[in-house]
Amino acid sequence: MSSASADIVLGMGGCVDYEISWDAEVIEGLVQSYGISIDDLVMPGAVVGERDILLTLLSQMRAGNGGERFAADPTALLAFSQRFDTVVTLGGSSVRAAVALDRLGLPSLLHLVSIDDDVRRLLPDSVDFICSAEADSTDPHVIVQYAEGARIRLTDGSEVVAPRPNRLILVNDPPNAELRLHPDFGAAVSRAEVIVVSGFNSMPDLEVIQARTGQVRDALAGRRQGALVVYEDAGFHHDEQRQVVLATLAGSIDVWSMNEDEAQLYLGHDLDLLDARAVAEAVLTLHGLIGTPTLVMHTRDWALAYGGGSDLRHALRSGVLTATARFAHGDDWREPDRDAVGELEIEPAVSEVTRRIEELVGDMIAVVPIPRPATAAPTTIGLGDTFLGGLVAGLVAT
Repeated sequence: MSSASADIVLGMGGCVDYEISWDAEVIEGLVQSYGISIDDLVMPGAVVGERDILLTLLSQMRAGNGGERFAADPTALLAFSQRFDTVVTLGGSSVRAAVALDRLGLPSLLHLVSIDDDVRRLLPDSVDFICSAEADSTDPHVIVQYAEGARIRLTDGSEVVAPRPNRLILVNDPPNAELRLHPDFGAAVSRAEVIVVSGFNSMPDLEVIQARTGQVRDALAGRRQGALVVYEDAGFHHDEQRQVVLATLAGSIDVWSMNEDEAQLYLGHDLDLLDARAVAEAVLTLHGLIGTPTLVMHTRDWALAYGGGSDLRHALRSGVLTATARFAHGDDWREPDRDAVGELEIEPAVSEVTRRIEELVGDMIAVVPIPRPATAAPTTIGLGDTFLGGLVAGLVAT
């Protein structure tokens, strides 16, 4: 644990991801096999077998939404993934943030709850870790991403066409469902300049969530004066989980960060990201609902910080450029790619809406537009996590 005194501590768990290579022919074959027509496209209440996976994927594709779902049958989940070519990567908000920090020349300390040879092989040398697991285990998160315009023909001849790129994450991960804390987590927190907390969304038991978030809250109480705590929201499988985390942790968090999908769940309605007035109203509502000093929202068009947000403009831009580099170049992005996307022109509609949001909200807000690089194969996996890494890098630099 040589980096136990690291300035940046990232928790609470990580995972191995199986990133599926999009193959419309395979998916259409499964659609025919399971007899799925347009009338069947209702989001299932629970994801159990392969048909439920397809219904979830196609329903999200049609809406252009992303998210994470619990897959009750790990055997069916693994069988689904094995129908495609896959790439093994590391996942989890804190892990991908640590990888981004490494690319930007910053070491960090990870808190993990599971470990295997893939994790040891793929973690950068600058990333140290503590792990609460007593033995190796592998419970992969299966991720399907699709590009804008991806289309799947159904059995009745109709088509599902994705209006924008996004991804579906499917998980059955017992270590992350329990999220046991390492005994040295509190000591690591006490030495850190920035602490990131995330990852409670895979926990199905509300009592366990309550206990674990309470332990994290107690550890955060021991942070040094001036240390900053960032919470990264996630695709919770049930709203009750989100509410427990919010009730327990909000008082210990300085910056509460979320993407547009997560914001819409809090709001209870869709949000037009190019409607400045709707966004301004949503920001004020969310800030009041969350109750932390600063709210961060990162979306496909812009990222903002409200509540001391003017101090976070540099950090927001760092997050935006880091995530955009990943969008354009995938796992292979490097710092020069990040610098290059910073030179791209911003689309006029996005530039205007960022100006109007700041104008409508007034003080204490910063809004940074997101460039849109031309790419035939955009990466949607891990964009929020990579934004988080860039944001933390910006926080450390200020």
